[in-house]
Amino acid sequence: MTQPITHSLDARYYTDPEIFKIEQDGLLARTWQFAGHGSQLENAGDYFAFEMAGESLFCIKGRDDVIRTFYNVCQHRAHQMVSGSGTTRVVVCPYHAWTYELTGGLRAGPNVNAVEGFDKSKICLTEVRTEIFLGFIFVNLDNDTKPMDEWFPNARKELEEWVPHFETLKPLEWVEIPEKCNWKVSVENYSECYHCSLNHPTFATGVVKPETYDIKPQGYCLRHTTECQNLKDMTYDIRSGFDHYDQYSSWFLWPMFSFQVYPGNVLNTYHWRTIDTDHVMMYRGWYSMDGAENDIARQLAVQDRETTVEEDIHLVESVQRGLKSRGYIPGPLVIDPKCGVNSEHSIMHLQKWMREAING
Repeated sequence: MTQPITHSLDARYYTDPEIFKIEQDGLLARTWQFAGHGSQLENAGDYFAFEMAGESLFCIKGRDDVIRTFYNVCQHRAHQMVSGSGTTRVVVCPYHAWTYELTGGLRAGPNVNAVEGFDKSKICLTEVRTEIFLGFIFVNLDNDTKPMDEWFPNARKELEEWVPHFETLKPLEWVEIPEKCNWKVSVENYSECYHCSLNHPTFATGVVKPETYDIKPQGYCLRHTTECQNLKDMTYDIRSGFDHYDQYSSWFLWPMFSFQVYPGNVLNTYHWRTIDTDHVMMYRGWYSMDGAENDIARQLAVQDRETTVEEDIHLVESVQRGLKSRGYIPGPLVIDPKCGVNSEHSIMHLQKWMREAING
């Protein structure tokens, strides 16, 4: 029996500000989102602020070595608590000096004892669900959500096999890359290699073998796998001494983060932060043992920025412009039952999750 043809999403999913608002209030507030790396919070009192799903949040390390995340708002009269990053003994609101412990509980406030019946034990910064995933900090505004290992089955175990030194890794660099497109356009572009041979010649001839590229779902994870190029054709020395050194693999964690392991067991990441309907900030991260200089990672970062990243910016921004054309009628996705590099089955899964997030 012939399977029905799957068409791409209507343009409104990428261009309508009302849909973006629904995502901010729903999808982006009820999924696991990357906050930062644990090495940013090495000592008690270290903190950093960030934006997610239209909210200002901050992560902070307690004296018990636990990393917690709080809404960045004082429980007195709603002033924001911190900005940027730093270290502190206690968290002090700049407005009226209400002071909170690193665990979020109220410690003191000027003249609060003059208020009869004032019970500081009942006042606490509002905490956000937080998980440390292989040293990376993820948060979810839905306190009843399932743990990450249920969202992304086998991802942790597989990543530990591909990068057996996670506990030593620190960021070598994070680069901000603004894109004039809806976040879903950028994520979809990342999540298929149907376009790679035509648009990414360096990646397709000097890193991976496109004919072996495939993407399959694992829960809400899209797992990318491929062989690397013949060793004589590689653009760098991949002999790391670890297993899987001659493979490329990627774990995209819906909706906005991906771990990539390049041949040679070089870890790099993508994460996206929404700005508005037509703009997203994409971050490329590269990591090394203890954050030490690493010539191969630096070489790959430059190669990646000057080729694949730059090439993708032009692609996604052209798509966003095209989505606003009255001449666009969503075409059929190319779904090959055998999957493979020239199939858009990964986009089919992504768009199913996108529809569910908007339509319920």
